[in-house]
Amino acid sequence: MNSDKPYKTYLINLLRSAFNKSGFTLIELIVVIIIIGLLAALVAPRMFGKVEKSKQKAAQAQIELFGAALDSFRLDVGRYPTTSEGLEALRTRPAGLEKWDGPYLKKEIPLDPWDHRYLYTVPGAHGDYDLISYGADGMPGGKGENQDIVSWKGLEQ
Repeated sequence: MNSDKPYKTYLINLLRSAFNKSGFTLIELIVVIIIIGLLAALVAPRMFGKVEKSKQKAAQAQIELFGAALDSFRLDVGRYPTTSEGLEALRTRPAGLEKWDGPYLKKEIPLDPWDHRYLYTVPGAHGDYDLISYGADGMPGGKGENQDIVSWKGLEQ
């Protein structure tokens, strides 16, 4: 039993020394906060740039999927939906179309990644139809995050 005494004393002293240790000093905390701030200032702009680019790529992918659905509609019906029928003709049968074999899209027509409607016109100025997302600003034209995403060409770099 006497052999346990040095072990118990050692544990008690170890616990006392752990509880008596002081925490971080104010200077150490300020240095850590400054380092975190510098890292955030360097990393955040790069990450936000990638978010906008991913939204543009998502809009381009949605336009391409609409294009495939529009082509299926044309194969069945013999024409693209009119401008007045719009993209909704891919989901619900327009009046008087017997050869319609849809729905050509499984889900509702989504808004673009910036919560704007896609602009669909037939006949298009650049092909059989034009399908456009006006980008972040929702206005025609623009560069960078405001550039138009269109069905007749890819994204500008």
